[in-house]
Amino acid sequence: MVSKKVTWGLLAAWVVHDLEELVTTARWTRRQPRVPTTTAPHAATAIGLVGVVVAAAAADGARTGGRSPFFQAVLTGFGLHSVTHVLGSAVFRGYTPGVVTAPVVVAPFSVWAIRQLRRAGIRVHPSPRALIWFPVTVGAAHAIARLVTRAADRPHSMPGQRP
Repeated sequence: MVSKKVTWGLLAAWVVHDLEELVTTARWTRRQPRVPTTTAPHAATAIGLVGVVVAAAAADGARTGGRSPFFQAVLTGFGLHSVTHVLGSAVFRGYTPGVVTAPVVVAPFSVWAIRQLRRAGIRVHPSPRALIWFPVTVGAAHAIARLVTRAADRPHSMPGQRP
């Protein structure tokens, strides 16, 4: 059995990391001509949707003592995600949203948590197919956020008025 710090720690580390992204993404994208602009409501919606998945994974990890393949895949994907932030900053030659917490929160937590699982005798080997769900989940969250925020931004006509 592993500590709840390992399983629920995933959610805590994700919150710290995604708070950085929430605070910086909209402003950063407005300054980048090569990146589609993301509004604050869009970022908040996408982050919230991914948060539901991370919370579900943490809960499943807690329920199974860290043995859940879903938890392990999300934990591993979260750790690998830190590399994308560092690479993104290298490509943009400067700050990108999430790059501060990626090497100081995301990567160290993920490595520590996987080590704790292994010390508890839990084999951690998520399938490559399971890891593919990480970009799919993030992409779907952004697609849904775009739909939701566009619908919210559409002017609503009053009864009797023409749209």
